[in-house]
Amino acid sequence: MYMSRIQLRPGAANSPAFWRLLYDGYHVHRQLWTLFAGLDSQSRGFLYRQEQRNTGLMFFTVSDKEPRDERGLWHIETKRYEPKIWTGQRLGFLLRVNPVRSKRDASRKQHRHDLVMEAKRSLKQEGKWEKGRPPEQEIIQREGFAWLTSRSSKNGFSVNENEVRVDGYRQHRWYKPRGGHQVRFSTVEITGRLTVIDPELFKEVLLRGIGHAKGFGCGLLMVRPI
Repeated sequence: MYMSRIQLRPGAANSPAFWRLLYDGYHVHRQLWTLFAGLDSQSRGFLYRQEQRNTGLMFFTVSDKEPRDERGLWHIETKRYEPKIWTGQRLGFLLRVNPVRSKRDASRKQHRHDLVMEAKRSLKQEGKWEKGRPPEQEIIQREGFAWLTSRSSKNGFSVNENEVRVDGYRQHRWYKPRGGHQVRFSTVEITGRLTVIDPELFKEVLLRGIGHAKGFGCGLLMVRPI
């Protein structure tokens, strides 16, 4: 596996034509895809996180293969990614996720529900929305932490609520150019500290990610020693 830091070269940032290719998350996803497998490949094989830095647009990726830029648009720094993990290890982490819960309707068809929006709907149905409702940040923290803890043990780690912050709730929406199909999902940012309880499971989540919407910049668990 490989971990990479990818930035646009200065000359590429001056091209209006190139920025038209990056105007939404769907097109960002397609541009990154060309660095790893080509648009015709059916296997993604990488996770990524997008950030806006003072130096411009930046991506962090974990991938099966090294990214290769055949157009000279990107500055790429790559190293082998072989995390050394042990039971009881304490790590700081950063994670962007799509906080959803899957449910089946009356016809047994499965649907994904945004946990933050679902919590707000429940408050409205209970008559608590107009009077006595909690601040939105409290809802985001509660639902985001519940999402994380529901997946923590099976991914080899544990967390304490007083060491985790959930914020940055955003809704994303755009249309695919072919067929006009709408892509719609939400994200939250989760930061804090965790404890490794199963090194093998935890290595797998570092390499393969956690949650849904991995193709759109979610699920990459970035960690550091503390």
